Amino acid sequence: MAETILVTTHDLPLAGELRDGFRHAGFRVELLTAGERVDGVEDPVLLVLTGGAGTEAARRHAGQASRLELPVFAVAVPGHADAQADTARIATTFLAPADAEEIVLVGTRAIERKRLRRATGIVGETDAMVEVMERILQIAPVDATVLITGESGTGKELVARGIHALSRRRHRSFIPVNVAALSETLLESELFGHEKGAFTGAIDTRKGLFELASRGTIFLDEIGEMPLQTQTRLLRVLEQQEFHRVGGQKMIRVNVRIIAATNQRLERLVVSGAFRKDLYYRLNVLTIALPPLRERRADIPRLIDTFVQEASERHDRGPFRGISDKAMEILVRHRWPGNVRELRNLVESMVVLAPGRKIRPEDIPDDVRSGDSGLAVVPVPRSDRGRGDDVVASLRPQLEFIFRTMMEMKVDIEDLRREFEQFQAEEQPDRMLISPRVGREGTASGDAGTPADEIVYDRRPAGEQMPGTREGDIGDPAPPSGDLPPEPDEPAAIAYQSGMTLEDMEREVIHAVLNSVGWNRREAAETLGIGERTLYRKVRKYGLEED
Repeated sequence: MAETILVTTHDLPLAGELRDGFRHAGFRVELLTAGERVDGVEDPVLLVLTGGAGTEAARRHAGQASRLELPVFAVAVPGHADAQADTARIATTFLAPADAEEIVLVGTRAIERKRLRRATGIVGETDAMVEVMERILQIAPVDATVLITGESGTGKELVARGIHALSRRRHRSFIPVNVAALSETLLESELFGHEKGAFTGAIDTRKGLFELASRGTIFLDEIGEMPLQTQTRLLRVLEQQEFHRVGGQKMIRVNVRIIAATNQRLERLVVSGAFRKDLYYRLNVLTIALPPLRERRADIPRLIDTFVQEASERHDRGPFRGISDKAMEILVRHRWPGNVRELRNLVESMVVLAPGRKIRPEDIPDDVRSGDSGLAVVPVPRSDRGRGDDVVASLRPQLEFIFRTMMEMKVDIEDLRREFEQFQAEEQPDRMLISPRVGREGTASGDAGTPADEIVYDRRPAGEQMPGTREGDIGDPAPPSGDLPPEPDEPAAIAYQSGMTLEDMEREVIHAVLNSVGWNRREAAETLGIGERTLYRKVRKYGLEED
């Protein structure tokens, strides 16, 4: 049965537009008059107050929705009492005159995020987590490879499961693999399988996890720990969707989506030689960066409530008395080096060892109360397990720290050198051309190893026409006489001229990308790396219209 959207009839024309828009998006819509109750409707998922939140009927409807934990949207007139009303129960407010299309878009996204939370257990209402969930919703329907980055304990596997749960492969297998937990020989056998007699102990032919995950999803956690030899075989799976078992000759074809995760900076492992550059580009197609818990402290109370409920049910404990305000303040202030995993474990221990009253500051472990985790972790890029293991193992902690620092400096110095050489080559930096072939994920046109961001500095005096452009055009290439015309799908360059503001440049970039994708807003938002709602606002802000 379709979920139901409730729309009040205070503004009848807007209510009619919203009804049509939400029905087109696949929802049932019920129109509420001032005297009708919210809790009298079956399976509601959203309430839209077309008359703001200041009227008595709107406040009553919002209160009923709050008791049902139903998100509430409101339309308010600027400067009117509706806009000044108590918005504690209002999730999102739109200023009149409101655009029905925008309300439908934002409402649909909010409902999709709620579905995602139910399917995965992801908890979070901060901007950082809303952005993560928006990325999941954008990425899930396609079959492209995904790279999830973030510190240990931030919930990378939950995100991977969410992507699978919302994908077309959701009825097939989801197989997680912890790469760091397996030795090199065992890892290849687990991933690709082996033939009988391939090695000592291989008493029978065995299918690998890639075969078992065919038509489904395989999640490779801690991909940065994968040995170089295995990386080579994984690259072939990514490129050709085929492999052979250990000790076998027959090529086996599979149809599997790969989601990888790491708590390391893979680009730095590439510099140190511990990770293949071509594999990095193949994995880095679509990315999701998870924020550490210390950067979304507002989510901590909600996470604690969720973990308390889970732990109480799992251990069959009596009612938990709660956490005092001072104790909660300590928990919110703590840096949580172990992120969500550390918080979950602490909450579980508090539930099990609850003293029969509210948790007070003295009940919290000393290291959390003092703000000292007692840990000083310095991750070091690993060399390939087949090369230099004895050297790495012999390094003292101080030398490991120096090695990591030098690797980071090398990356920074290389970037600075390229920028300086580019700057030094400029005689008159009056204008700068930026190629529109800007890929959101670091490669252009999906080609591994091809730089996506291409900046061409124009050294001609200001006012002189650029060769290959027509008079009055901005970056519209016109080939010299006798040359072939540009490909029809090659987007025009965007030219920076003295006096242009950042907003001017942003408008030109958005306009160019929209043109290049035929004004498909979802595709344009994915290319630009922003949410659809953000793109919609910018299109309205800059008055962009389809050519």
